[in-house]
Amino acid sequence: MKIGDLSRRTGVPTRLLRYYEEQDLLHPDRTENGYRFYGEPAVGDVQQIRGLLDSGLTTEMIRAILPYLSGPEEIHVPAECLTPETAALLSGHIERIQARIDCLARNRDRLSAYLAAVRPEAPAQGS
Repeated sequence: MKIGDLSRRTGVPTRLLRYYEEQDLLHPDRTENGYRFYGEPAVGDVQQIRGLLDSGLTTEMIRAILPYLSGPEEIHVPAECLTPETAALLSGHIERIQARIDCLARNRDRLSAYLAAVRPEAPAQGS
């Protein structure tokens, strides 16, 4: 499929798809006339890249782990392929994610307590 088709199927603008290629995240084939050509697996690849970006990973991190991802539920990383630098990047990111989760949970609990105090008849959200 051409880049416009991939864009329509994934909802990702063509400009971003080109950026993913520049960042070595996508690897389209080229037709004789130079047009990008993407195989069917590119749809899943783009969705996976978007999910990883949405979770806060940088393109550098994604580039390091993308070759070992075979789907959103499976990760195949041979231990010898995980460099100390990549491990440190991922560990730091995990810590930042956990800090955000903790902050969100505290804010949820505070807002729930506030609602319970001002509207005792309303059930607390998230309970």
